Amino acid sequence: MTSQTSQTSQSAQNGFSQRRFGTLTVLGWTGEHPEEERDMPFLLVYSLGDGADGPEAGELALREMLENIGLSVGEEVLDGTAGDKLPVSLLVQSGRAVVTLPNFSVQYPATPEWLRAAEARGHSYFMFATRPWPEGVPGEPVAEETLRDFVSEEMMASAAHCVLPVRTLRP
Repeated sequence: MTSQTSQTSQSAQNGFSQRRFGTLTVLGWTGEHPEEERDMPFLLVYSLGDGADGPEAGELALREMLENIGLSVGEEVLDGTAGDKLPVSLLVQSGRAVVTLPNFSVQYPATPEWLRAAEARGHSYFMFATRPWPEGVPGEPVAEETLRDFVSEEMMASAAHCVLPVRTLRP
């Protein structure tokens, strides 16, 4: 597994209020997929839990927001490569992975390993955690063990999961 430095990068749209959720951050890494031998590019969006009403209120607000836009929270994986209509998309361009949801977007300055895995597969596994992760500080390296501790059964059960096709801009 190659873990990466988390990045905070979002732009608000349509009156979206980040105040309730706190700082939203994106982290990317590559790792083995359990059923295959090729690396899978992963993207994880999470909150630092620093919302105006505290981490618990932020977690509830994120769950509500995800369900309102059509992403189920839990172990169901929506698969955009299999024709599932998703309210989230992934554009990879100029070394960046841009994930867009109805109210905001996040950008991950992808590593060469992540880009190779995304190109080879044509898709990325995306998770949006409702559980806050204050230890995943933007701009700081994330150790593999720290990432594994966070991406636990508890986090997985309270996150939205999607397989996102990789889209690119064609000249």
